[in-house]
Amino acid sequence: MKTERRDFAEWHRGRSPYVFWALDVDLPAVRAELARVAAGLGGLLLDEYQRQPHVTLDLCGFPQPRPAGDDEFGAGLLEGQIARLSAAGLAPFEIVIGGLNSFLSAAYLDVDDPADRLATLRAALAESGSNRLFGDYVPHCTVGLYGAEWPTGEVLSRFRHLSDAPAIRVRIERVSLMSYEPATIAGRLQILGDFWLNTRRMHWRPAFSQLGLGQLATE
Repeated sequence: MKTERRDFAEWHRGRSPYVFWALDVDLPAVRAELARVAAGLGGLLLDEYQRQPHVTLDLCGFPQPRPAGDDEFGAGLLEGQIARLSAAGLAPFEIVIGGLNSFLSAAYLDVDDPADRLATLRAALAESGSNRLFGDYVPHCTVGLYGAEWPTGEVLSRFRHLSDAPAIRVRIERVSLMSYEPATIAGRLQILGDFWLNTRRMHWRPAFSQLGLGQLATE
């Protein structure tokens, strides 16, 4: 499925940024594998994809002091999520990244979670038992977005010519709150804060102040 190069103003309606929880896997080995695969899919993908390697866990939406829609959130949502992350008591764990796969709109690397820790994290981030990122959850690390509607055979042919690389083991020590500018297709991500698993504490970064949600607790 082709990704359109435009400002989806009917979605964001001037609101910014868009916020979500993810695992930060922006490491040299992951960057190198994503670059290798993207080069092998050259011509099929949008050139503009700039997002750092990450594994999305759940969505928050657009920050608002008084949320009025399902795609908006306030300080209360984050406070509840942080409290549940702390109560979950997860220790640092390991995921495995590797193996090329595809959605209709994007190519991605598979993410294997041997200890099934991502389910625990998503349960902690769920509001009233429901995740805002609904549907069948597929943990992945995006390579890039397709720039046109390509024939399936052509895409599969490229996939076959990209030899499998060794799986990349990544130790996860924190869960990050991230954001992006919704008017920019596939623009860079900004980390707003990190929940550290070993201390069960949230550490906010200076960029968090842009949300306008006031001062939140660190644990």
